[in-house]
Amino acid sequence: MDERTAEAEIPARYHYAVVPHIMVDDAAAAIDFYRRAFGAREDFRLEAPGGGVLHAEITIGRSALMLGDASVKEAEDASFTAPAFLGGGTSVTLHVFVPDVDALAARAEAEGAEIVQPPTDMFHGDRTVILRDPSGHLWVFLTHLEDVSEDELRRRLAAAAL
Repeated sequence: MDERTAEAEIPARYHYAVVPHIMVDDAAAAIDFYRRAFGAREDFRLEAPGGGVLHAEITIGRSALMLGDASVKEAEDASFTAPAFLGGGTSVTLHVFVPDVDALAARAEAEGAEIVQPPTDMFHGDRTVILRDPSGHLWVFLTHLEDVSEDELRRRLAAAAL
């Protein structure tokens, strides 16, 4: 990994963000996967009266994530769905900054994540991997390499010809 990576800080605008709340078909299994693959820490779990996880909170790096079972009655009443219910698609991608995106990608793939885009240094100054977890959610993990001005970002984007 690049020497500057250890010194680069996550941009301040990403320190405090909207906390995502995702629904999955088996929250207990998802939490276990996130622990093994992403190094998540479980902070809180509220079991549903009829079984399953009504609400849980985990931390990945510095980022909080809420999740629960889509099949729990209380979740069904609010029309929450898991990606499988949507035919495997999702309209949300979760972004998390981590210290070493390459190590996380290797660990996640070994635990069953699908690598959609391998770790790549991107024009925006971050090393990025895109993966799909076993529940069907898309994740973008990033290691910040450098601060890029808006003008330089636009120049690099044009040169990249995405």
